[in-house]
Amino acid sequence: MRQLRLMTPRVFLSGLVGLLACCSHLRAETILFVSPAGNDQWSGRQESANPAGTDGPFATVARALEAVATIRRSRIAPAPLEVRILPGRHELAETLHVGPEHSGYSPDAPVTLRGVVVQGERPVLSGGRRLVTQPSTDSGPPGWVAQVPEIAQGKWYPRLLSQGDTWLPRARHPNTGFFKTTGPLSADVPLKIPIQPAELRPELAGADTWLIMWQKWSDLHLPFTRLDPGAAQAVIPTREARPFWMDEPDARYWIENSRAAMDLPGEWVVEGSSGTLRGLTATGPNRALPLVAARLSTLIEIHGARAGAEAVHDFRLENLTLADANYDLPAGGLISPQAAVFLSGAVHVQHAVRGRITNCRFTRLGGYGLELAQGCQHWVVERSEFEQLGAGALRLGVPGGNLQDPPAARTHNLTITDNEIHQLGLVFAPACGILLFQASSNHIAHNQIHDLAYTGISVGWTWGYADSPCHHNLIESNHIHHLSQGRLSDMGGIYLLGPQPGTVVRGNWIHDVESYRYGGWGLYTDEGSTGMLLEGNVVYRCKDAGFHQHYGRDNTIRNNILVDNRNHSVMRTRSEAHRSFWFTNNIIVGPAAQLLGSDWTGTTNQFWSDANLWFDPKVGPDPSGYRFGPKAENTWAAWQKRGQDAHSVIADPLWVDPTRPELGVRPDSPAVRLGFQPVDVSHAGVRR
Repeated sequence: MRQLRLMTPRVFLSGLVGLLACCSHLRAETILFVSPAGNDQWSGRQESANPAGTDGPFATVARALEAVATIRRSRIAPAPLEVRILPGRHELAETLHVGPEHSGYSPDAPVTLRGVVVQGERPVLSGGRRLVTQPSTDSGPPGWVAQVPEIAQGKWYPRLLSQGDTWLPRARHPNTGFFKTTGPLSADVPLKIPIQPAELRPELAGADTWLIMWQKWSDLHLPFTRLDPGAAQAVIPTREARPFWMDEPDARYWIENSRAAMDLPGEWVVEGSSGTLRGLTATGPNRALPLVAARLSTLIEIHGARAGAEAVHDFRLENLTLADANYDLPAGGLISPQAAVFLSGAVHVQHAVRGRITNCRFTRLGGYGLELAQGCQHWVVERSEFEQLGAGALRLGVPGGNLQDPPAARTHNLTITDNEIHQLGLVFAPACGILLFQASSNHIAHNQIHDLAYTGISVGWTWGYADSPCHHNLIESNHIHHLSQGRLSDMGGIYLLGPQPGTVVRGNWIHDVESYRYGGWGLYTDEGSTGMLLEGNVVYRCKDAGFHQHYGRDNTIRNNILVDNRNHSVMRTRSEAHRSFWFTNNIIVGPAAQLLGSDWTGTTNQFWSDANLWFDPKVGPDPSGYRFGPKAENTWAAWQKRGQDAHSVIADPLWVDPTRPELGVRPDSPAVRLGFQPVDVSHAGVRR
């Protein structure tokens, strides 16, 4: 029999040290490097090339993701894995695909694509291509020409062009402002647009020319291929009829991408049949920089398997600039619905959990910036900037979600905080800053949203009273301002739609909402809004009202400050048999004769208002000058006789600073004696 040989203490200790060293190596964080000066044949384990030029960083992020999947399959012990992207411009040949094989092990051992920031500049992941240009031989101002065979082959149709950090404008007629239709559009196919014959010339029409139009809360992008001389209408061969509500008699429109309209520095056109891009040389500091044409519509796709199978998890993006994404249009054009809902995100995430996006910049993107769609759960988007976007910043959830979706397919627990969101809707005006469809238990806080044509934050996607999976969302401490600026109608600083039990909107600072024709509201509960609490918000300088409810049930509007909202202070559009809302402990300062707008018929049981402070500094505290409805008999006494505002007062609110209502009222304000809780929203928005 063979004798067992016992290890001596020295041998045992030596083996243990070796084993621990091996395990330590397996648990150590792995770092891969990507550099524009790298090589995909190298290992990616070194930040720069070795002296022999035989090893160093990868050249592409796509190759680094292949290496991540290989390491992920072979590693035994969990550890963080980081792809460190070095400074410079990284032009993506194809969309980056992230799947379950790129998942981290846990929240403490994620996979991260992290940019190396140098002097405040993040590395750029670009979906565009630098053009090779030649000087134009055309007569007139100096210009350039680029031949791109893929355009003529139908493989690529660039719609966005940038030079440096800014978009260049497509050739446009008129150069500024708009033309207006002479009446409503036809409601049939082909679409007939009544125009002034002198405004459009037949030579503006062509195979690549588009007519862009704004209508209420939507826009139209239609091919403009032919116009008869002297015609009083443009006939558009679209397959889609005008919706019944598109009936504006003076819709605004202009022409784009017509060579006959190219007359200002920086303007350009694309000619699809010949594969030619041409433009006029831009002026300014960027004029010597390369021209970049957007090519990819999606830069990064993070997709797990379908519901019930494996999701991507514990994946992060940090310190990156995502830029130069194209957008697509059907050949027959597009009559856009509300919120530019048909557009996806340049970074598209689906069936992915426990993700994080930190300190990234989304810029020069044709659609929405980031989309967290079906099955996205426990994601954080923080301290990032979204600017110069064709549509909106964030698209969250899915419009078609319902209560029967399996748990893995639902979207919930998204945290969107401390993001700077501005210069949106540059192509698709109806886009929202943050668009939240059917999703629950999300937190949207401390974002600054401004300079866009439509709604700042939109929550919900159910018209009427049917149950939906949109509930228990918290929208707080956001700074939302300078919306629409006269471009579209029917929008709000915060727009809410459908039943949303448990949703709370509080501590937001909303101001300067200026619609084109109607509907510049601060807080807007639209069709079927139910079961929500709106409190502690400060709203001022909105065109139509600080608060408006179209129709809804059992909402609570309390402890808000509504000041200097022009046409009315508060609006209620539809009277229904049930209670619309409770309106209590609010401070309302505005024109005494226009405090309430639209429909305030119905009994006390259909709405209830009390313990509010009302005031017009031009009228003062005398109740005889105040009207609570459009008719002369809607006096303060008559309003109270209806059972409304029995404990309310007409009095000076006593501001901390009369020029800054966001600072709230003094402790001795009569509103405080009514139960108003002082608010100061001056710190809403991004926390520095």
